[in-house]
Amino acid sequence: MALSSPAHMICFAHRGASGYEPENTLRSFSKALELGATWIECDVRKVENELVVFHDRTLSRLTGSSGWVGNQTIASLRALKVKGSEQIPLLSEVLALLKGKARAQLELKGAGSGDLLARYLNGMLSQGWAADSFLISSFDHEELALFKRACPAIPIGILLYGYPMNTPQMAQSLGAYSVHIDLETVTPKRVSTLHELGFKVFVYTVNEPTDISAMRAIGVDGVFSDYPDRVLSTQN
Repeated sequence: MALSSPAHMICFAHRGASGYEPENTLRSFSKALELGATWIECDVRKVENELVVFHDRTLSRLTGSSGWVGNQTIASLRALKVKGSEQIPLLSEVLALLKGKARAQLELKGAGSGDLLARYLNGMLSQGWAADSFLISSFDHEELALFKRACPAIPIGILLYGYPMNTPQMAQSLGAYSVHIDLETVTPKRVSTLHELGFKVFVYTVNEPTDISAMRAIGVDGVFSDYPDRVLSTQN
């Protein structure tokens, strides 16, 4: 996967331009593209053997409705509105929007998401999509392993809460391309160690200009931001 040097950090538009528009919606992704994002991050869940783009396990925060996302039907989900205005998108709709414009960083959410996404993206590869159009991540390393076994061509990144001492070993055992670290726990030493082992280092969620500058200074390869324009405007 061809990535920029740390001086030109990759900017993953986190759930689209979610600082400006309702997260994980076509409106948010369109805004990110308008702002110049070349990577879009979104969350993928399995519902009725379909892949929907939605972060939370429950509906309340984003839709005002109740219940678990995984217990819904596609029809019932599509009838809801995110923040009162936007439809919950299917992954197929998001990729249709991004095709030829940006690459997709897809975060696996929930049981069954890894295998289903692998089967779906294998189909995309057979239709001519490049493997480096995608990067797949998850805090659920079991789902990530299932994905990697079923779709080995597409790179994966391990998402971390904190920084376990066996992080490099976990990344190596999964065949990860990248390690995704919280802004609160990233350090220059951890970045340099992971780089020495051949991993890219991406940091979430980086919104403040001072933090963006700090991440560039310690040499991270990319950041996730709700405000992609803030990262892109400071590139050299």
